[in-house]
Amino acid sequence: MRFELDDILTDEILFYMENQDSDFLLDSQEGHVVDILCNEYEEIPDTENGRYITLPEWSSQDGYHLMEKFAAMQKNPVLRQELSAALNRNRGVFRAFKSILEQYPEYEKKWFKFKEQEMKKEIIVWYNSLREEWGLEPIGIEPEDTSSLVLEDFIIKEKEDFNFTVESSNGELAGTISANINASVLHINNLDIKSEYRCMGLGKTLLSRLIEKAEKHGLDVTIDLPAEMDFFSRSLYLENFKPYMQRFIRQNKK
Repeated sequence: MRFELDDILTDEILFYMENQDSDFLLDSQEGHVVDILCNEYEEIPDTENGRYITLPEWSSQDGYHLMEKFAAMQKNPVLRQELSAALNRNRGVFRAFKSILEQYPEYEKKWFKFKEQEMKKEIIVWYNSLREEWGLEPIGIEPEDTSSLVLEDFIIKEKEDFNFTVESSNGELAGTISANINASVLHINNLDIKSEYRCMGLGKTLLSRLIEKAEKHGLDVTIDLPAEMDFFSRSLYLENFKPYMQRFIRQNKK
């Protein structure tokens, strides 16, 4: 079953590719990734019917090779040596690699961008293999850059302190982001893009604009991320967010 590979689905696939704790398939009809080991599925969905598609293969070994590639690219000799030492450990390689990068915030941000770009290439190769089966032309290997589209075709407006909107060229509201201050912390309580304007990078643009202003005021920034939006954590990591706490809920079944 054919499906379009947009930014939201790409981010979702990226998130689940690295999850080694369960098995996942793409439900091409619904356009999202499903956990086939959850209680919802009494039987493993059939991948032969075209609806459920196996995700791109990604193992811990692939992740290790990506870290090796990134370490070898670094021109900073001290950082390169520290990363190489972490990769040569017998145990705790991934944790050691991450701990070192946490000491170099700018390089840590570069790592997240590099990792995302490399994994997106794998997704596009996978998607093009499907398109070949469908008799369609392949798409470009490089992810589409939407930044110029956002700047040229949309207008960012600051409505009040730490509240921004984005409007189309004809004045139609496309999305909003709002936050409130508590002491020295700015908490994002809403980030919403209208469905017809999603997958254009508008949410990331609004987030970046809000963070830029928060930095000028010396404010920390927090945001609650719903469980079904875990894949958006990649965008947060690129903006130097760190996990702070987890919120659990026990719902009343009555």
